[in-house]
Amino acid sequence: MQTNFTEEQLKDPGIARANQILRSCVHCGFCTATCPTYQVLGDELDSPRGRIYLIKDMLENGRPADAKTVKHLDRCLSCLACMTTCPSGVHYMHLIDHARAHVEATYRRPWRDRALRWVLARVIPNPMVFRLSLLGAKIARPFAGVLPDARLRAMIAMAPKTIPPVSRNDDPQVFPARGERKLRVALMTGCAQKALNTDINDATIRLLRRLGCEVVVAKGAGCCGALTHHMGRTDDSHRSAEANIHAWMAEKRAAGLDAIVINTSGCGTTVKDYGHMFRTSALADEAAEVAGLACDITELLARLAPEARAPERLRVAYHAACSLQHGQKVKTAPKDLLKAAGFEVVEPADSHLCCGSAGTYNLLQPEISGELKRRKVATLEAKAPDLIAAGNIGCMMQIGSGTKVPVVHTVELIDWATGGPKPRALA
Repeated sequence: MQTNFTEEQLKDPGIARANQILRSCVHCGFCTATCPTYQVLGDELDSPRGRIYLIKDMLENGRPADAKTVKHLDRCLSCLACMTTCPSGVHYMHLIDHARAHVEATYRRPWRDRALRWVLARVIPNPMVFRLSLLGAKIARPFAGVLPDARLRAMIAMAPKTIPPVSRNDDPQVFPARGERKLRVALMTGCAQKALNTDINDATIRLLRRLGCEVVVAKGAGCCGALTHHMGRTDDSHRSAEANIHAWMAEKRAAGLDAIVINTSGCGTTVKDYGHMFRTSALADEAAEVAGLACDITELLARLAPEARAPERLRVAYHAACSLQHGQKVKTAPKDLLKAAGFEVVEPADSHLCCGSAGTYNLLQPEISGELKRRKVATLEAKAPDLIAAGNIGCMMQIGSGTKVPVVHTVELIDWATGGPKPRALA
């Protein structure tokens, strides 16, 4: 794609990166075939190619975002299926992230949108506040039908039937390895996951200790910054990321780290991109080091090769989270681990398509998200599984709200197959 940025514009690192990405696009349209929003809406401007045109026009002309551009960029899931499909290697993730930051800086949204986004950015990354909000949502559920805004109804529907008690395993501490220590790893405990499902971190810690890992929950580490990053709130996201970089580097300097383990793939995609996010800052080297240490739990388990045996013969429908298969290119490890443990693994049709969760997307775009959930649940249930496994809490909540089939994290099954307790969702 031909671009016409001025030399002055290209002095901005963000514009320079956008220019590189735009120039790599050859207009082929392969991305439209795998874009979930294009499949649902059928509008060229709701495809990656269409959004690229909008972003190019906005940035090249140096103009503030307008309502039309914002509408179509807001409808993007950031599922990154287009990056998997693209034959030209267009790095759409960096482009859409930069565009959203530009929108946040130049466009004044209607007051209801501003208020909702402010609440989400303040509540979800704070586990204790999020817990209180979930309790409030449960109380408000009987009155959800009279609320005029579908987004508020979606927020209330998000609350699980039961809110798990706080797990003290999420507190900063060190868990010694069982037997000989093979690795020392930091576990990212996340933010929303600590309020929605404490079993995932608990299972991860048990499993890693059993496999000879000393597991550190670093003091000062918290939200990865993904939620605010994808809302274009760069200052907020960088503050969260910076706190993590300082916390993990302090642990590395003090006693060493072999890996930073992440069991929420949406977080993993962002942490692995810290090097890019901080490339022009004083933290560039440390951010790149942290990004290099980050790995999904299934990547580490593939290295450790656990001896696992499924306690029951179960048919597992594996849902590939977009942030794992497209964002991190981790495609076979989760399935291989489950198969090696003795589970029967099946995959739904169109496994490359998003379930509609996408961070806060299911709250901000409930209609499109709801249709994507309906389609995803239908393809999963068509496999007649005993349970559904996924590697991302957002996907688990989204899919779980649309089916009666139990939904568990992949790590819970591997923990169970190596001597841990049966996942609570299966009990």
